[in-house]
Amino acid sequence: MRQAGRAAACALSLIWAGSAMAETTFTLLSFDQLDGWAEDDHAAALTVFRNTCMDFDDPDWRALCGLAEDAADARAFFEMLFQPVLIEDGQEGLLTGYFEPELTGALQPDDRNRYPLYAMPEAPPEGGWPSRRQIEEDGVFAGQGLEIAWVDDPVDLYFLHVQGSGRIRLPGGQVIRVGYGGKNGYEYASIGVELVARGIYEPHEVSADVIRNWVRRNPEEGRELLWHNPSFVFFREVSEVPANLGPLGAMNRSITAGRSLAVDPAYVPLGAPVWMERGEDDRRLMVAQDTGSAIRGAQRADLFVGTGRAAGREAGRIRDPLRLVVLMPIQRAYALLPEPIE
Repeated sequence: MRQAGRAAACALSLIWAGSAMAETTFTLLSFDQLDGWAEDDHAAALTVFRNTCMDFDDPDWRALCGLAEDAADARAFFEMLFQPVLIEDGQEGLLTGYFEPELTGALQPDDRNRYPLYAMPEAPPEGGWPSRRQIEEDGVFAGQGLEIAWVDDPVDLYFLHVQGSGRIRLPGGQVIRVGYGGKNGYEYASIGVELVARGIYEPHEVSADVIRNWVRRNPEEGRELLWHNPSFVFFREVSEVPANLGPLGAMNRSITAGRSLAVDPAYVPLGAPVWMERGEDDRRLMVAQDTGSAIRGAQRADLFVGTGRAAGREAGRIRDPLRLVVLMPIQRAYALLPEPIE
């Protein structure tokens, strides 16, 4: 193991070359400065890291991936070959949660299942991409063979769009999985924030279940609320992913409940190990394996919780202070310094 003194903290104000980031501070830390590091299950994190590390093109990362396959001591592997780097952009850290929804639907529309999931069109209609309202109210893509399935609840479908992937349980028990296939190019607008802006709820009262129940109690206003978000997600079927594995993340690999994070790849390399300090007592080594349209900033992340309604309730409760520390290959971390350390 490396000596802790070798990783003396060094704060830098730099622009990360090749990115669109604002001025960013990099602080090199020691593993002793990661609260709870010694108590974590490093082997669990190493297993998740192995799931996506083969996708790195960079030679420094690929070398570490090769060593990961044969690592017998997970903690020693991370401590010997990585350098903890705190990356900050002046914004407070925030952790939220996300999950894989499970909806009820059918492969053909009927009186109950009336709300379609669309595959990505090859090209936008003449005049450009339509908004969510135009797609759902005007039926811009209806009857073009783009429907993957129809589901029974427009609110559950909306949250499927927010999460980006999910499972559709069909009559007879068959299940298909869908993943993100593209979007219409509009910026995401939070309907939870809109409910607060309208004075209907206080910020601490808003959750997915609260939104779901309000829309169902107020169907006409609820429909308009959903259309407040013009962003619309198209899907693709990914049923080849085994049911015992998580949904596909941004690296097109299955993600793992409790160990996978969605991050802003402008700051955190996808596939990198990331030390998460959430609130007062949740300390875990995670892997950055996903992204999200609302995840922007060096200290912003989304924790993948799991599949189904219970996971959705848990994810909806997560809104916690956060400190993220990225574990980078040692040579990459020290390359952030303006000049070699004496």
